[in-house]
Amino acid sequence: MKYEEIAFKLGVKGQEHLLRFWDELGKEEQARMIGALSRIDWDVLELPASHKQAERGKIEPIEALSREEIARDRSLYLRVGEEALRRGKAVAVLLAGGQGTRLGTSAPKGTFDIGLTRPLYIFECLIGNLLSLKEQTGAYVPLLIMTSEKNDRETRAFLREHGYFGYPADFIRFFVQEMAPAVDFSGKLLLEEKGMPALSPNGNGGWYSSLEHAGLLREFPEAEWFNVFSVDNVLQKICDPVFLGATILSGKLCGAKVVSKTSPEEKVGVLCLEDGLPSVVEYYELPEEMRYAVGKDGKLLYRHGVILNYLFHAGKLREIAKERIPVHMVKKKVPYLNNAGELVRPETENAYKFETLILDMIKLMGSCLPYEVVREHEFAPVKNATGADSVESARELLKQNGVTL
Repeated sequence: MKYEEIAFKLGVKGQEHLLRFWDELGKEEQARMIGALSRIDWDVLELPASHKQAERGKIEPIEALSREEIARDRSLYLRVGEEALRRGKAVAVLLAGGQGTRLGTSAPKGTFDIGLTRPLYIFECLIGNLLSLKEQTGAYVPLLIMTSEKNDRETRAFLREHGYFGYPADFIRFFVQEMAPAVDFSGKLLLEEKGMPALSPNGNGGWYSSLEHAGLLREFPEAEWFNVFSVDNVLQKICDPVFLGATILSGKLCGAKVVSKTSPEEKVGVLCLEDGLPSVVEYYELPEEMRYAVGKDGKLLYRHGVILNYLFHAGKLREIAKERIPVHMVKKKVPYLNNAGELVRPETENAYKFETLILDMIKLMGSCLPYEVVREHEFAPVKNATGADSVESARELLKQNGVTL
C-alpha cells in the first residue's frame, strides 16, 4: 500500500491519529509502518462497541477413547496411521511463537536449555520425537513452525546453527503468526513507537489463517490432516500414527489427546460436549458442582484435560476458515505513546487485545475423538521455572522416560 491509501483507510476507520508522527520518521521507518498497518485486521475494531461475554451452552460429559480401548485395537490403528504418514497425508504444525519470559529469558521458548549434564533444548526434544517417527515409518513428516514477529529471526538462526537437530531442512518450513492491534477502551489503536502500532500475536487460533497467508497450504496439497501441537510440552508425540489411525477410523473430523485430570482443581481445559458438540471448557468456567461431579465408577465426569495436541481434517478446516473464528477481547496493560511522543507504562489495564483460540476450532469442526494418553509418557509442560508444570517437573518426567539430561 502507498501512504495515500493507508491515510484514506485510517480516516475512514477514525484512526488517523496513528500518523501524527509520520513526518518524524525515516524512509525505512515509514515503509515498516505502512507494512504493519496494511496487515491489520480492521474488522476486529468493531468488537469493543458490541462486546458481550458469550454465554456457554449446555455442558455435558463426553466419552473418550480410553487407554484400554486404544491398547486393544492398537495394531489396527497403527497400521492405518503409518500408511497415511507414508502417503504424505499428515503434516506437523509446531506453535512456537512464544518467548521464555516465565523461565527467565527473552529468547524463544524452544531455545531454552533444560539439560543438566549436557545441553538439551526444548526444540531438540520435540524434533527428536519427530525423528523417531522417521525410524518407525520410513517417512519424514513436514514440520511447519509458527513463529512470531518478535522471535522469528532468532528461532530460524538457532535451528540453522544447530543443524535442525538432524531433521532435513527440506522438510521444515517457517511462517510468522499474524498480529492483531491493541486499542484503548474507546476503540482507538495505540502506538508503541512513533512508527509502529501496538500489535500482539492474534492467539493460537490464528495458526491456520497465518499458514494460509504464508502460502504454505499450496505446498502440501496431499495433506489431509494437520497435527497441531505446542512448544511447551517436551514429551509431545508428534503425528503419532496410533492417534492418527484411531481418528481416521472414527470418522471424526478432529482428534484431541487428553489426560485424566489429577484432581478437580487441576488448571487444564476440559473436553466435553456443549449443546451436543465437542468443546473445550476452561477450568475456571466449570461450575463447582461440575468440577467435582463423579460417575458411578467414581471417576470425575469432567476429567478429560486437553494437552494441546490436536488433529484437524484439512477439508473441514477450509470450510470453517471461510467463517470468522470467534475473536476474544482481553483487557491488558499495554505500553503506549502519548500525544507528546512519550512512552507511558500504565499501572492498570488500559487496552483491549484481540485473540483467537484453538479451543474454539474444536467446536467448529463439529466432531472430535477424545483420545486418552498416559500422562507420564506424553505430558510434560514447561510453563514455569519451578513448581507445577515447570522445568523441574519436566526434567523428572524426561528422566522417567529414559532421556539423559
